[in-house]
Amino acid sequence: MPQKKMASLEQMRIYLRIAELGSLAAAARQMGVDRSLVTRQLVALEAQLGVKLIARSTRRLALTSAGAAYLESCREILALVDAAESNLREDRFEPRGLIRLSVPLSFGLRHLAPLLADFSVSHPQVTCEIDFTDRHVDLLENGLDLAIRIRPHLAPLDVARRIGRSRTTVVAAPDYLRRHGEPQHPADLLDHQCLIYLLAQQSGWSFEIDGKFQRFAVQGRFRANNGDVLLDAAIRGLGIAMQPSFISASAIEAGLVRPILTAYPKPELGIYAVLPSHRYIPHRVRILIDYLAERIGEHPSWEHP
Repeated sequence: MPQKKMASLEQMRIYLRIAELGSLAAAARQMGVDRSLVTRQLVALEAQLGVKLIARSTRRLALTSAGAAYLESCREILALVDAAESNLREDRFEPRGLIRLSVPLSFGLRHLAPLLADFSVSHPQVTCEIDFTDRHVDLLENGLDLAIRIRPHLAPLDVARRIGRSRTTVVAAPDYLRRHGEPQHPADLLDHQCLIYLLAQQSGWSFEIDGKFQRFAVQGRFRANNGDVLLDAAIRGLGIAMQPSFISASAIEAGLVRPILTAYPKPELGIYAVLPSHRYIPHRVRILIDYLAERIGEHPSWEHP
């Protein structure tokens, strides 16, 4: 009886991409090949294994129980292969290749852009392709190696490394406070115009009161999906803003806005390098994460102007 061929590493990689993206077409687009090639490789892989890996319909793909188990095996095998190949290269070569990353707009422009430029100078064999956006981006779907995200807590399934932190400040222009009075308690914010960040994970602003965080449903008629826009509105006296210190610190130092409600702690924000999955991390990406963690860290420059 003829012996069945073993699945190739390339077939495993294609299957992994299909399973993670949930689409033959998306896998083909990300890999830069024709969909017909992806389909043929999947059919050949199922034939070689003698099992159905993916139940296909006109609307969606779903892994079979055998497909789910095989997916985990593929991840482990490919991670070992990638690690073995990389270990051979790392001792002999400079990091090289493309890093595609997504970074928040304000933090990216203010703090990451100069760091990434310095990194490019130090590692001339690495190409950085940077997408500046405050919106949540699906790393797998967009073929990204890395995303920098700033939030109080990570999502349960996020694979990430913490590379820094930022305090949260509530600020207003001196002129606004002269005209409308200064809030003495977070509940007083309900009587003020607050400048609302549209992409916040939860509505309202949180403060620690008597050892517990309480959320206040603040309102305002000026809202935006970018922190610098809201800070500028605060400087112009349009209302009160809650901003990360990496945005507000320079305006506070210049006297353009003043911190208020300082007796009530706000949630600290973690700065995270988020990865697309538990797959092997390329050497160049690990080098970049280490570099950012060293340059940002738990005592970032904006906290000590």
